[in-house]
Amino acid sequence: MINNPKTARIVAAVLIAMLIITLAASLFGCSPEKTAVKDSVSGLTFVAAVDLPKEGQQTLELIDKGGPFPYKQDGVVFGNREKILPQQDRGYYLEYTVKTPGENDRGARRIVTGKGGERYYTDDHYESFRRVQADGGDQ
Repeated sequence: MINNPKTARIVAAVLIAMLIITLAASLFGCSPEKTAVKDSVSGLTFVAAVDLPKEGQQTLELIDKGGPFPYKQDGVVFGNREKILPQQDRGYYLEYTVKTPGENDRGARRIVTGKGGERYYTDDHYESFRRVQADGGDQ
């Protein structure tokens, strides 16, 4: 027990400051950085399906069910002209629209699937991709 009122106020102030700093760090994401895991085949960073925007998760569900898809362009061949995904014969990859809230057209977000079961996500219209992990752990 602290009998000196001045010391008690200092200790209380330090504890409150530590609490505020801890709270701010947790709110603003100041936690240790996760190491990005990369796909050994494509060299792309993995993203867990659960970390995709909800519209991306909905698109994955539609793909798994075989549709129906909201856009006539969904399920068409993705040509991989950007050469970011592993090279495959034409027709290997198909693309699907991920709806973008507030967009009047299809927007920039897509899921691209490969015949081998692999899935890729782009949110910048093919400028970059991430390999989708099925449920946060499976490649």
